[in-house]
Amino acid sequence: MAVLDTGDLVLPDTLIGPWLEKVQYGSTVAQLVNQAPMTYGTESAMTFTLGEAEYVGEGANKASTTFSTATKTTKPFKFQITVRMTEEVIWADEDAQQGVVQELLDQAQPALSRALDYGVFHGINPTGGAAVAAMTESLSDTTNSVEIAAQERYAILDAADALVLADGYVPRDLAVDPSWAAGFSSDRTSEGIKRYPEFNLGSDVSTLEGHRTSVNKTVGAIGVAATATDVKAFVGDFSTIRWGVQRRIPLELIRFGDPDGQGDLKRNNQVAFRLEILYGWGIFDLDAVAKVVDAV
Repeated sequence: MAVLDTGDLVLPDTLIGPWLEKVQYGSTVAQLVNQAPMTYGTESAMTFTLGEAEYVGEGANKASTTFSTATKTTKPFKFQITVRMTEEVIWADEDAQQGVVQELLDQAQPALSRALDYGVFHGINPTGGAAVAAMTESLSDTTNSVEIAAQERYAILDAADALVLADGYVPRDLAVDPSWAAGFSSDRTSEGIKRYPEFNLGSDVSTLEGHRTSVNKTVGAIGVAATATDVKAFVGDFSTIRWGVQRRIPLELIRFGDPDGQGDLKRNNQVAFRLEILYGWGIFDLDAVAKVVDAV
C-alpha cells in the first residue's frame, strides 16, 4: 500500500506521486460501441430478427412474417479507486494551488475506463487480474478462435473474418493488442511506403483492413491478467455488446475510519479519496466475435 506524502511532490513541476502508473489508453469498448442509457440494476434487452418482406400480388393473400426474439440481461459491476494522502499534501495543494488533487482525478478516470475493457474482454478484476465469478461471460469465451501462424497478418485477420461471417455477422470492428498492432503499423511495401497509412497505434478509432480499429493494452491484458490470455485481437460485430454507466459516483473525501483496511486515517494523519463507477453490460452473442491468439 502506497501513501502519497509531501516528500513525493517536487513543486511546482511534478504533481503526481510514484504510486500513479502512467496512463496511456482509455477504453476500447467505449471507442467502438456507443453507450446505452441505463438505470441501476439488472436489465433485460430484447432483439427481434424479422424475415424478409413479402411481395403481394394484386388480389393475393398476405402471409405472416417469420420472426424470432432473443433476450439478454445486462448486469451491474462496480469499480473503485481509493487513494490515501497525508493531510499535509492537501494543505500544500491549497496553499500552492498546484492542483494535486485535480491531477489525481484526471489520471484516475482512465483507469476506471480501462476497467470496462478488462470486464468485457476477459471478465477479470483489474486489481490482481483474477476472474470475477459474477462476470459469467466475456469476449475471450468465444469459440471462434484463430491461432497466429507463420503467415501474413492480413491472412490471419481474413481467417477471423471468415469465422464471424459464417455465423451470420459482419466483422466490422477490431480491437488489437499493441504488441500485435505494431507489426501492422511498421509494415511497408518494397518501396518503403506504409501499407496501412490510415492505421494508428492509439485507442482512438482508425482503420485497418476495412475494420474500425482501436489499439489497447486491455485486449491482451498483459501484466494485468493473473493467467496469460494469449489474446492479440478481437474481430467482429461489437454492436452485439450493450454497455452503459448506471451510476457515476462523485469524488468522496474520507477523513475518518478505515476505508481500505490500511488502518485508521486520523491515527495515521491521512485522508482518503475515493472514486467509484457502476457499469452495466451484456454480450448478446459470442458468435459475433472471433479472437486471435498466440499459438500454444
